[in-house]
Amino acid sequence: MTAAAPGRRPGPVTVRVPAKVNVQLAVGGRRPDGFHDLANVFLAVGLYDEVTATPADTLTLTCSGPDADQVPLDASNLAARAATALAARHGLEPRVHLHIAKDIPVAGGMAGGSADAAAALLACDTLWGTHTSRDELLALCAELGSDVPFSLVGGAALGRGRGELLEPLPVGGTFHWVFAVADGGLSTPAVYKECDRLRDATGQGATTADIPDPEPSPALLAALRTGDPAALAAALDNDLQPAALSLRPSLAATLTAGTAAGALAALVSGSGPTTAFLAATPEDADRIATTLRTSGTCRTARPTTGPAPGATVVSGA
Repeated sequence: MTAAAPGRRPGPVTVRVPAKVNVQLAVGGRRPDGFHDLANVFLAVGLYDEVTATPADTLTLTCSGPDADQVPLDASNLAARAATALAARHGLEPRVHLHIAKDIPVAGGMAGGSADAAAALLACDTLWGTHTSRDELLALCAELGSDVPFSLVGGAALGRGRGELLEPLPVGGTFHWVFAVADGGLSTPAVYKECDRLRDATGQGATTADIPDPEPSPALLAALRTGDPAALAAALDNDLQPAALSLRPSLAATLTAGTAAGALAALVSGSGPTTAFLAATPEDADRIATTLRTSGTCRTARPTTGPAPGATVVSGA
């Protein structure tokens, strides 16, 4: 392998990448390979991580920000795996230092690790001057994880398969959100396993033979297209929410507190434990966040908006 790519920039390169909320997460039955087919409607929202890539003698990783101590700094980190995969694709050594500045909740159901992987791909591609095509970057994203392609793309999209097969969706306005951050995280595989267990316990069954193929809600897609928050609130749905509540019953109190504070709707974000609240106006979002912060049901609450752009080079380009 060569030491550096032609056209390598002196660095550093910083990429900003958004969190996501699943405004619909329809989960199919468990497949023979253990995965589940999804109809996963992603919306990128304005909570961001930043990943900075700097030339180095070897691949190293550092992290700062809330809960940085929970982020692995070894080869298991998705950002490190992304840099390694991109380097291998171009016949390079991954000689880079990646610094992750965290603001997306860790293990919070908002795709923070996936976001960091997408940001690392774009940052390293820019740093090394490897000029990887968008389609090739998306293929690498899909190899890294189900949520990684959407982190690169941003906006709104329907994810099929495991969530990695994306169809961009039109959004007709800005939606106002509040995200309540819980103490500790939830394991996504554990939440899916609990979803299967709960389905089996009801006698419904949990395999593809038992559960209909997941489909997006036409009402939800129309609400996104028209930018109607009341219509979106009526259509929000997350098939993993019962499992997340089963594993973390305290989340029910957070959902109740946000709804009582005036949210149009409330749901667990992805596999949790972050909870999401849709508000009618920016003022409502600020009020709901203030109420949640003092409710004793969560660690903090953050108002923001969506959709947000995907991974973007913000310095060093």
